[in-house]
Amino acid sequence: MDTPISALLERKGSAVHHVRSDLTIAAAVAEMNRHRIGCLLVVDDGALVGIFTERDVLKRVVGEGVDPRTTRVSQVMTPRPLTIEPHATVGQVMEIFTDKRCRHLPVIADGRLAGLISIGDVSRWTVDIHRAECEHLKSYIAGGFA
Repeated sequence: MDTPISALLERKGSAVHHVRSDLTIAAAVAEMNRHRIGCLLVVDDGALVGIFTERDVLKRVVGEGVDPRTTRVSQVMTPRPLTIEPHATVGQVMEIFTDKRCRHLPVIADGRLAGLISIGDVSRWTVDIHRAECEHLKSYIAGGFA
């Protein structure tokens, strides 16, 4: 759990899907569907200004009866999202996901967007670590070490 998030980013890559805040909700949702992702970062002039998630669509668009064809992402996004730095550990990120009830965290390095970590990324890493540990223990028990 002390593994830095930068290790997960190296594995998954630092590509981040983002949109401008003046894009319509309908266009942003189409972008999410096209990439099969649950959130988009909202970036204006190179600066992170918000995050737009499936939860925003459910609560602030569908739940409020907002017209997605005419309403802009800026009106329903979560502004000033919580961010983490690359040296944050998997354990710290898991705690943030639990305490803040969020599923995505932008990673900021030296004031610049370095990637995005999701709860799925952390879960996948945890499963892989446990699988490798299991294989190691099986090999040990079977006498695989001299």
